[in-house]
Amino acid sequence: MTVDSELFMPKNKAPKMDDLDYIPVDLSPEERSELEDIRRRKGVLLQEIQRLREELREAILEVEGLETSTEGSKTLQKSRHVAMGRKKFNMDPKKGILFLVENELLRHTPEDIAQFLYKGEGLNKTAIGDYLGERDDFNIKVLQAFVDLHEFTDLNLVQALRQFLWSFRLPGEAQKIDRMMEAFAQRYCHCNPGVFQSTDTCYVLSFAIIMLNTSLHNPNVRDKPGLDRFISMNRGINDGGDLPEELLRNLYESIKNEPFKIPEDDGNDLTHTFFNPDREGWLLKLGGRVKTWKRRWFILTDNCLYYFEYTTDKEPRGIIPLENLSIREVEDPRKPNCFELYIPNNRGQLIKACKTEADGRVVEGNHMVYRISAPTPEEKDEWIHSIKSAVSVDPFYEMLAARKKRISLKKKEEQP
Repeated sequence: MTVDSELFMPKNKAPKMDDLDYIPVDLSPEERSELEDIRRRKGVLLQEIQRLREELREAILEVEGLETSTEGSKTLQKSRHVAMGRKKFNMDPKKGILFLVENELLRHTPEDIAQFLYKGEGLNKTAIGDYLGERDDFNIKVLQAFVDLHEFTDLNLVQALRQFLWSFRLPGEAQKIDRMMEAFAQRYCHCNPGVFQSTDTCYVLSFAIIMLNTSLHNPNVRDKPGLDRFISMNRGINDGGDLPEELLRNLYESIKNEPFKIPEDDGNDLTHTFFNPDREGWLLKLGGRVKTWKRRWFILTDNCLYYFEYTTDKEPRGIIPLENLSIREVEDPRKPNCFELYIPNNRGQLIKACKTEADGRVVEGNHMVYRISAPTPEEKDEWIHSIKSAVSVDPFYEMLAARKKRISLKKKEEQP
Protein backbone atom coordinates (compact mmCIF):
# COMPACT_ATOMS: atom_id res chain seq x y z
CA MET A 1 0.00 0.00 0.00
CA THR A 2 1.27 3.47 -0.89
CA VAL A 3 1.27 6.01 1.94
CA ASP A 4 0.91 9.71 1.18
CA SER A 5 3.93 11.23 2.94
CA GLU A 6 2.24 14.63 3.24
CA LEU A 7 -0.50 13.19 5.47
CA PHE A 8 2.03 11.91 8.03
CA MET A 9 4.55 14.72 7.83
CA PRO A 10 5.30 16.30 11.24
CA LYS A 11 4.08 19.89 11.55
CA ASN A 12 7.57 21.23 12.00
CA LYS A 13 8.55 19.53 8.71
CA ALA A 14 5.58 20.78 6.68
CA PRO A 15 6.61 22.63 3.50
CA LYS A 16 6.39 26.41 3.44
CA MET A 17 5.21 28.63 0.58
CA ASP A 18 8.64 30.26 0.28
CA ASP A 19 10.44 26.90 -0.06
CA LEU A 20 11.97 27.09 -3.55
CA ASP A 21 11.01 23.52 -4.49
CA TYR A 22 7.53 23.42 -2.98
CA ILE A 23 4.57 23.88 -5.32
CA PRO A 24 1.03 23.45 -3.87
CA VAL A 25 -0.79 20.59 -5.56
CA ASP A 26 -4.05 22.54 -6.07
CA LEU A 27 -2.55 25.19 -8.40
CA SER A 28 -3.59 25.43 -12.04
CA PRO A 29 -0.84 25.37 -14.72
CA GLU A 30 -1.16 29.15 -15.12
CA GLU A 31 -0.85 29.68 -11.36
CA ARG A 32 2.19 27.38 -11.25
CA SER A 33 3.83 29.41 -14.03
CA GLU A 34 3.01 32.64 -12.17
CA LEU A 35 4.52 31.24 -8.94
CA GLU A 36 7.71 30.27 -10.78
CA ASP A 37 7.92 33.78 -12.28
CA ILE A 38 7.53 35.34 -8.84
CA ARG A 39 10.26 33.11 -7.39
CA ARG A 40 12.64 33.86 -10.24
CA ARG A 41 12.06 37.57 -9.82
CA LYS A 42 12.55 37.28 -6.07
CA GLY A 43 15.88 35.57 -6.69
CA VAL A 44 17.02 38.38 -9.01
CA LEU A 45 16.00 41.02 -6.45
CA LEU A 46 17.79 39.19 -3.62
CA GLN A 47 20.96 39.07 -5.72
CA GLU A 48 20.67 42.80 -6.39
CA ILE A 49 20.13 43.54 -2.69
CA GLN A 50 23.19 41.44 -1.80
CA ARG A 51 25.27 43.30 -4.40
CA LEU A 52 24.16 46.67 -2.99
CA ARG A 53 24.97 45.49 0.56
CA GLU A 54 28.47 44.54 -0.52
CA GLU A 55 28.98 47.91 -2.23
CA LEU A 56 27.73 49.70 0.88
CA ARG A 57 30.04 47.62 3.09
CA GLU A 58 33.01 48.48 0.86
CA ALA A 59 32.14 52.18 0.99
CA ILE A 60 31.86 52.11 4.79
CA LEU A 61 35.19 50.32 5.05
CA GLU A 62 36.77 52.93 2.80
CA VAL A 63 35.65 55.69 5.17
CA GLU A 64 36.34 53.87 8.45
CA GLY A 65 39.68 52.47 7.29
CA LEU A 66 41.28 55.82 6.52
CA GLU A 67 44.55 56.35 8.39
CA THR A 68 46.42 59.57 8.93
CA SER A 69 49.54 58.50 10.85
CA THR A 70 52.11 58.62 8.01
CA GLU A 71 52.70 60.42 4.74
CA GLY A 72 51.99 57.20 2.87
CA SER A 73 48.68 56.75 4.62
CA LYS A 74 47.81 60.42 3.92
CA THR A 75 48.28 59.78 0.22
CA LEU A 76 46.15 56.69 0.54
CA GLN A 77 43.58 58.65 2.50
CA LYS A 78 43.45 61.31 -0.22
CA SER A 79 43.00 58.70 -2.95
CA ARG A 80 40.19 57.09 -1.01
CA HIS A 81 38.53 60.43 -0.42
CA VAL A 82 38.72 61.21 -4.15
CA ALA A 83 37.20 57.83 -4.96
CA MET A 84 34.47 58.44 -2.39
CA GLY A 85 33.84 61.90 -3.85
CA ARG A 86 33.38 60.41 -7.32
CA LYS A 87 30.93 57.86 -5.98
CA LYS A 88 28.97 60.58 -4.21
CA PHE A 89 28.99 62.71 -7.38
CA ASN A 90 27.56 59.86 -9.42
CA MET A 91 24.73 59.45 -6.92
CA ASP A 92 24.15 63.19 -6.30
CA PRO A 93 26.38 65.65 -8.22
CA LYS A 94 25.99 68.58 -5.81
CA LYS A 95 26.74 66.45 -2.74
CA GLY A 96 29.75 64.95 -4.48
CA ILE A 97 31.20 68.38 -5.32
CA LEU A 98 30.52 69.57 -1.75
CA PHE A 99 32.31 66.51 -0.31
CA LEU A 100 35.40 67.11 -2.48
CA VAL A 101 35.48 70.82 -1.61
CA GLU A 102 35.06 70.22 2.13
CA ASN A 103 37.94 67.71 2.06
CA GLU A 104 40.13 70.23 0.19
CA LEU A 105 40.36 67.98 -2.86
CA LEU A 106 38.74 70.53 -5.16
CA ARG A 107 38.60 74.32 -5.10
CA HIS A 108 35.14 75.85 -5.26
CA THR A 109 35.73 77.80 -8.45
CA PRO A 110 33.96 77.35 -11.80
CA GLU A 111 37.30 76.72 -13.51
CA ASP A 112 38.45 73.96 -11.13
CA ILE A 113 35.11 72.17 -11.10
CA ALA A 114 34.88 72.45 -14.90
CA GLN A 115 38.32 70.86 -15.22
CA PHE A 116 37.28 68.05 -12.86
CA LEU A 117 34.18 67.36 -14.99
CA TYR A 118 36.06 67.69 -18.28
CA LYS A 119 38.62 65.05 -17.25
CA GLY A 120 35.69 62.90 -16.16
CA GLU A 121 37.78 60.17 -14.50
CA GLY A 122 35.35 57.73 -12.87
CA LEU A 123 32.41 60.08 -13.33
CA ASN A 124 28.99 59.12 -14.62
CA LYS A 125 28.37 61.18 -17.78
CA THR A 126 24.66 61.45 -17.04
CA ALA A 127 25.54 63.04 -13.68
CA ILE A 128 27.92 65.45 -15.46
CA GLY A 129 25.13 66.49 -17.82
CA ASP A 130 22.67 67.00 -14.97
CA TYR A 131 25.13 69.19 -13.03
CA LEU A 132 26.07 71.31 -16.06
CA GLY A 133 22.42 71.85 -16.94
CA GLU A 134 21.39 73.34 -13.58
CA ARG A 135 20.16 76.94 -13.70
CA ASP A 136 22.02 78.21 -10.59
CA ASP A 137 24.35 81.11 -11.40
CA PHE A 138 27.35 79.12 -10.21
CA ASN A 139 26.44 76.08 -12.33
CA ILE A 140 26.02 78.31 -15.37
CA LYS A 141 29.55 79.66 -14.81
CA VAL A 142 30.82 76.07 -14.52
CA LEU A 143 29.05 75.24 -17.79
CA GLN A 144 30.72 78.19 -19.51
CA ALA A 145 34.15 77.18 -18.19
CA PHE A 146 33.49 73.56 -19.21
CA VAL A 147 32.57 74.56 -22.77
CA ASP A 148 35.64 76.81 -22.98
CA LEU A 149 37.84 73.75 -22.36
CA HIS A 150 36.68 72.36 -25.72
CA GLU A 151 38.77 73.37 -28.75
CA PHE A 152 36.59 73.58 -31.86
CA THR A 153 38.92 75.58 -34.12
CA ASP A 154 38.87 74.36 -37.75
CA LEU A 155 36.31 71.63 -36.97
CA ASN A 156 33.10 71.48 -38.96
CA LEU A 157 29.90 71.59 -36.94
CA VAL A 158 29.34 67.81 -36.90
CA GLN A 159 32.90 67.16 -35.71
CA ALA A 160 32.49 69.74 -32.94
CA LEU A 161 29.15 68.23 -31.88
CA ARG A 162 30.70 64.75 -31.77
CA GLN A 163 33.37 66.01 -29.38
CA PHE A 164 30.96 68.03 -27.25
CA LEU A 165 28.23 65.38 -26.92
CA TRP A 166 30.78 62.70 -25.98
CA SER A 167 31.98 64.63 -22.93
CA PHE A 168 28.66 64.23 -21.07
CA ARG A 169 25.17 62.81 -21.58
CA LEU A 170 22.63 65.38 -22.73
CA PRO A 171 19.87 65.69 -20.08
CA GLY A 172 16.19 65.29 -20.92
CA GLU A 173 14.84 68.62 -19.67
CA ALA A 174 14.25 71.21 -22.40
CA GLN A 175 15.60 74.17 -20.40
CA LYS A 176 18.83 72.34 -19.56
CA ILE A 177 19.34 71.37 -23.20
CA ASP A 178 18.70 74.95 -24.30
CA ARG A 179 21.36 76.39 -21.95
CA MET A 180 23.95 73.80 -22.95
CA MET A 181 23.40 74.14 -26.68
CA GLU A 182 23.43 77.95 -26.41
CA ALA A 183 26.83 77.74 -24.69
CA PHE A 184 28.06 75.33 -27.37
CA ALA A 185 26.95 77.65 -30.20
CA GLN A 186 28.73 80.63 -28.64
CA ARG A 187 31.94 78.65 -28.19
CA TYR A 188 31.86 77.26 -31.73
CA CYS A 189 31.34 80.70 -33.25
CA HIS A 190 34.16 82.10 -31.09
CA CYS A 191 36.53 79.35 -32.33
CA ASN A 192 35.40 79.69 -35.95
CA PRO A 193 34.57 83.34 -36.67
CA GLY A 194 32.88 83.99 -40.00
CA VAL A 195 31.43 80.51 -40.53
CA PHE A 196 27.96 81.63 -39.45
CA GLN A 197 26.35 85.06 -39.35
CA SER A 198 25.28 84.61 -35.71
CA THR A 199 25.15 82.17 -32.82
CA ASP A 200 21.43 81.72 -33.58
CA THR A 201 22.37 80.15 -36.91
CA CYS A 202 24.79 77.76 -35.20
CA TYR A 203 22.20 76.91 -32.53
CA VAL A 204 19.43 76.13 -35.04
CA LEU A 205 21.70 74.10 -37.32
CA SER A 206 23.06 72.13 -34.34
CA PHE A 207 19.56 71.07 -33.37
CA ALA A 208 18.76 70.22 -36.99
CA ILE A 209 21.82 67.94 -37.05
CA ILE A 210 20.87 66.23 -33.77
CA MET A 211 17.34 65.60 -35.07
CA LEU A 212 18.74 64.38 -38.40
CA ASN A 213 20.91 61.89 -36.49
CA THR A 214 17.80 60.56 -34.71
CA SER A 215 15.74 60.38 -37.91
CA LEU A 216 18.41 58.55 -39.90
CA HIS A 217 19.56 56.06 -37.28
CA ASN A 218 16.57 55.38 -34.99
CA PRO A 219 14.85 52.20 -36.24
CA ASN A 220 11.51 53.49 -34.93
CA VAL A 221 11.57 56.40 -37.42
CA ARG A 222 10.07 55.29 -40.72
CA ASP A 223 10.31 58.56 -42.64
CA LYS A 224 14.04 59.05 -43.32
CA PRO A 225 14.80 62.60 -44.56
CA GLY A 226 16.88 62.90 -47.72
CA LEU A 227 19.52 65.52 -48.50
CA ASP A 228 17.09 67.79 -50.36
CA ARG A 229 14.68 67.88 -47.42
CA PHE A 230 17.52 68.61 -44.99
CA ILE A 231 18.65 71.53 -47.17
CA SER A 232 15.06 72.78 -47.50
CA MET A 233 14.50 72.59 -43.71
CA ASN A 234 17.46 74.90 -43.14
CA ARG A 235 16.71 77.61 -45.67
CA GLY A 236 16.84 81.16 -44.37
CA ILE A 237 18.41 80.34 -40.99
CA ASN A 238 21.62 82.32 -41.64
CA ASP A 239 20.20 85.70 -40.58
CA GLY A 240 17.60 85.40 -43.32
CA GLY A 241 20.01 84.01 -45.91
CA ASP A 242 20.79 80.46 -46.97
CA LEU A 243 23.84 78.48 -45.92
CA PRO A 244 26.04 77.08 -48.72
CA GLU A 245 24.59 73.82 -50.05
CA GLU A 246 28.05 72.25 -50.02
CA LEU A 247 28.31 72.89 -46.27
CA LEU A 248 24.90 71.31 -45.63
CA ARG A 249 25.70 68.38 -47.94
CA ASN A 250 28.94 67.65 -46.07
CA LEU A 251 27.17 67.79 -42.70
CA TYR A 252 24.37 65.50 -43.95
CA GLU A 253 26.78 62.91 -45.37
CA SER A 254 28.86 62.92 -42.18
CA ILE A 255 25.82 62.07 -40.03
CA LYS A 256 24.46 59.58 -42.57
CA ASN A 257 27.74 57.68 -42.68
CA GLU A 258 28.45 57.73 -38.94
CA PRO A 259 25.86 58.40 -36.20
CA PHE A 260 26.74 60.25 -33.02
CA LYS A 261 28.25 58.03 -30.34
CA ILE A 262 26.24 58.64 -27.20
CA PRO A 263 28.14 57.92 -23.97
CA GLU A 264 26.74 54.98 -22.03
CA ASP A 265 27.13 54.67 -18.28
CA ASP A 266 26.82 51.56 -16.16
CA GLY A 267 23.83 53.25 -14.55
CA ASN A 268 21.97 53.69 -17.83
CA ASP A 269 21.50 50.11 -19.00
CA LEU A 270 18.10 48.44 -19.23
CA THR A 271 18.38 47.10 -15.68
CA HIS A 272 18.65 50.67 -14.37
CA THR A 273 15.88 51.84 -16.70
CA PHE A 274 13.42 49.30 -15.32
CA PHE A 275 14.60 49.33 -11.69
CA ASN A 276 12.44 52.28 -10.57
CA PRO A 277 9.59 52.60 -13.09
CA ASP A 278 6.74 55.12 -12.98
CA ARG A 279 4.30 52.22 -13.09
CA GLU A 280 4.28 48.49 -13.86
CA GLY A 281 1.72 45.68 -14.02
CA TRP A 282 -0.13 43.09 -16.08
CA LEU A 283 -2.33 44.35 -18.93
CA LEU A 284 -3.96 42.85 -22.01
CA LYS A 285 -2.79 44.20 -25.40
CA LEU A 286 -4.67 43.84 -28.68
CA GLY A 287 -2.43 42.69 -31.54
CA GLY A 288 -1.69 44.83 -34.59
CA ARG A 289 -1.93 42.45 -37.56
CA VAL A 290 -3.60 39.55 -35.72
CA LYS A 291 -6.42 40.92 -33.56
CA THR A 292 -5.94 38.71 -30.52
CA TRP A 293 -5.54 39.78 -26.90
CA LYS A 294 -2.30 38.84 -25.18
CA ARG A 295 -1.32 39.25 -21.54
CA ARG A 296 1.86 41.29 -21.17
CA TRP A 297 3.86 42.78 -18.29
CA PHE A 298 3.99 46.56 -18.91
CA ILE A 299 6.56 48.99 -17.53
CA LEU A 300 6.18 52.77 -17.85
CA THR A 301 9.48 54.67 -17.53
CA ASP A 302 11.56 57.35 -19.27
CA ASN A 303 8.64 58.49 -21.45
CA CYS A 304 8.30 55.00 -22.98
CA LEU A 305 5.94 52.08 -22.47
CA TYR A 306 7.75 48.72 -22.52
CA TYR A 307 6.02 45.35 -22.53
CA PHE A 308 7.39 41.89 -21.69
CA GLU A 309 6.11 38.35 -22.04
CA TYR A 310 7.25 37.47 -18.50
CA THR A 311 8.17 39.58 -15.50
CA THR A 312 11.63 37.99 -15.40
CA ASP A 313 12.54 38.85 -19.02
CA LYS A 314 15.53 41.18 -19.31
CA GLU A 315 14.68 42.42 -22.80
CA PRO A 316 11.25 43.84 -23.72
CA ARG A 317 9.10 42.29 -26.44
CA GLY A 318 8.06 45.78 -27.54
CA ILE A 319 8.77 49.48 -26.99
CA ILE A 320 6.24 52.30 -27.49
CA PRO A 321 7.80 55.80 -27.32
CA LEU A 322 5.15 58.18 -25.95
CA GLU A 323 6.33 61.40 -27.63
CA ASN A 324 3.47 63.11 -29.46
CA LEU A 325 0.92 60.41 -28.51
CA SER A 326 -2.40 60.91 -26.72
CA ILE A 327 -4.50 58.55 -24.59
CA ARG A 328 -8.27 58.05 -24.34
CA GLU A 329 -10.80 55.72 -22.73
CA VAL A 330 -12.64 53.42 -25.17
CA GLU A 331 -15.41 50.82 -25.03
CA ASP A 332 -14.67 47.35 -26.37
CA PRO A 333 -17.32 44.62 -26.75
CA ARG A 334 -14.85 41.88 -25.78
CA LYS A 335 -12.80 43.38 -22.95
CA PRO A 336 -13.56 45.76 -20.06
CA ASN A 337 -11.56 48.75 -18.75
CA CYS A 338 -9.98 49.65 -22.11
CA PHE A 339 -7.92 52.65 -23.19
CA GLU A 340 -6.01 53.53 -26.36
CA LEU A 341 -2.77 55.23 -27.31
CA TYR A 342 -3.16 57.16 -30.57
CA ILE A 343 -1.74 59.96 -32.73
CA PRO A 344 -3.90 63.12 -32.66
CA ASN A 345 -5.20 64.17 -36.10
CA ASN A 346 -3.86 60.92 -37.52
CA ARG A 347 -3.98 60.55 -41.30
CA GLY A 348 -3.32 56.87 -41.65
CA GLN A 349 0.19 56.82 -40.18
CA LEU A 350 1.45 54.07 -37.87
CA ILE A 351 2.66 54.78 -34.35
CA LYS A 352 6.48 54.80 -34.19
CA ALA A 353 7.19 51.69 -32.14
CA CYS A 354 9.09 48.43 -32.41
CA LYS A 355 8.78 44.83 -31.25
CA THR A 356 10.87 41.66 -31.17
CA GLU A 357 9.67 38.71 -33.22
CA ALA A 358 9.92 35.11 -31.99
CA ASP A 359 13.05 34.58 -34.11
CA GLY A 360 14.79 37.57 -32.49
CA ARG A 361 14.30 40.07 -35.32
CA VAL A 362 13.43 43.64 -34.26
CA VAL A 363 10.68 44.98 -36.53
CA GLU A 364 8.51 48.09 -36.69
CA GLY A 365 5.15 47.96 -34.96
CA ASN A 366 1.94 47.73 -36.99
CA HIS A 367 -0.44 49.80 -34.88
CA MET A 368 -2.37 52.94 -35.76
CA VAL A 369 -3.64 52.71 -32.16
CA TYR A 370 -2.61 50.56 -29.21
CA ARG A 371 -5.71 49.21 -27.44
CA ILE A 372 -5.08 47.98 -23.90
CA SER A 373 -7.32 46.43 -21.23
CA ALA A 374 -6.70 46.79 -17.48
CA PRO A 375 -7.86 44.24 -14.87
CA THR A 376 -10.05 46.75 -12.97
CA PRO A 377 -11.58 50.22 -13.51
CA GLU A 378 -9.28 51.60 -10.79
CA GLU A 379 -6.15 50.28 -12.49
CA LYS A 380 -7.37 51.64 -15.83
CA ASP A 381 -7.70 55.14 -14.31
CA GLU A 382 -4.29 54.88 -12.66
CA TRP A 383 -2.60 53.80 -15.93
CA ILE A 384 -4.29 56.62 -17.85
CA HIS A 385 -3.17 59.17 -15.26
CA SER A 386 0.43 57.84 -15.23
CA ILE A 387 0.70 57.76 -19.02
CA LYS A 388 -0.77 61.27 -19.35
CA SER A 389 1.92 62.48 -16.97
CA ALA A 390 4.62 60.81 -19.06
CA VAL A 391 3.40 61.82 -22.53
CA SER A 392 5.33 64.81 -23.89
CA VAL A 393 6.19 66.58 -27.10
CA ASP A 394 9.81 66.23 -28.25
CA PRO A 395 11.64 69.21 -26.64
CA PHE A 396 14.04 69.50 -29.57
CA TYR A 397 11.22 70.50 -31.90
CA GLU A 398 9.80 72.96 -29.38
CA MET A 399 13.15 74.70 -28.83
CA LEU A 400 13.98 74.77 -32.52
CA ALA A 401 10.60 76.31 -33.35
CA ALA A 402 11.01 78.91 -30.58
CA ARG A 403 14.49 79.91 -31.78
CA LYS A 404 13.38 80.20 -35.43
CA LYS A 405 10.47 82.39 -34.33
CA ARG A 406 12.85 84.60 -32.36
CA ILE A 407 15.14 85.00 -35.38
CA SER A 408 12.16 85.90 -37.57
CA LEU A 409 10.92 88.54 -35.12
CA LYS A 410 14.40 90.03 -34.82
CA LYS A 411 14.67 90.33 -38.61
CA LYS A 412 11.27 92.07 -38.78
CA GLU A 413 12.32 94.56 -36.11
CA GLU A 414 15.50 95.38 -38.03
CA GLN A 415 13.59 96.09 -41.24
CA PRO A 416 12.84 99.79 -41.86
